[in-house]
Amino acid sequence: DKVKEAGIPMFGFDTEVADMSYLVTYAGSDNYNAGYVCGLDLVEKCPEGGEVIVLDSPTMQSVVDRTDGFLDVLKDHPEFTVVTQLDSMGNRQLGNENATDALTANPNAVCIFGGNDPTALGAAAAIDAAGSKALLYGVDGSPDVKALIAEGRATGTGAQSPISIGKTIAEKYYEWKDGAELDERYPIPTFMIN
Repeated sequence: DKVKEAGIPMFGFDTEVADMSYLVTYAGSDNYNAGYVCGLDLVEKCPEGGEVIVLDSPTMQSVVDRTDGFLDVLKDHPEFTVVTQLDSMGNRQLGNENATDALTANPNAVCIFGGNDPTALGAAAAIDAAGSKALLYGVDGSPDVKALIAEGRATGTGAQSPISIGKTIAEKYYEWKDGAELDERYPIPTFMIN
């Protein structure tokens, strides 16, 4: 608030703020698409459908957008049923605890979607402990989840490009400094790693 009151321009990247009036502009991942590509991958890999567990984080706008993208794919595929949706607060420990409870209650689940990679990492341990064959998706493209994918312990992650985010916001700053009018947001493409 003090920076805004002082008239110092602020540029946001990676994590959105609720009130965009604080920023000149923002650059960040297309989080909706990051979840959407996970949903598309699930439908392709599991055409017969089944029970789905969602580990989200309603207080994190990025995870809300990712979850919305994932669930929007499933709306067009009634062969899938979301059996539980639990707030895992974006963290590994709670992801593990919630996935353990969800798999105990729903041992035939075909998929767990984690709203970020730390949540998915926690869910991976729960899948292993339960001996489940559930497909596992996260979002971020972190090295840890890419390693799980390589080992066959995770199915995919909706990946973001931190380099592109940083480069874009820096470029927008220089354009603004040179007098250009900027858009409110600059979404950075996301993609599937599987």
